[in-house]
Amino acid sequence: MLSTLENLFKLARERKEKPIDGSYTNKLLSDKSLSKSKVLEEINELIEAVDKDTNKIHEAADVFYHLIIYLEANNIKIEEIESELEKRRKSNE
Repeated sequence: MLSTLENLFKLARERKEKPIDGSYTNKLLSDKSLSKSKVLEEINELIEAVDKDTNKIHEAADVFYHLIIYLEANNIKIEEIESELEKRRKSNE
């Protein structure tokens, strides 16, 4: 399950290091404004899908993808997020 998310993070890093012409991922990585607007758009679509009880899984997948690319575009590393979450878990025990 989590290997799919790990693969998305790896893809984002690989595309950032070695861009591929015409890649949607590279377009998002190089245009932070577009990446930001896509995250906001996809979150709104997920909220609407949940409210209407339709297409929730598809929209949730879109949110994960666009958020991962947005994080990588802005040099926010998953390892740092994991570390922060671990600190919070320990402080809530």
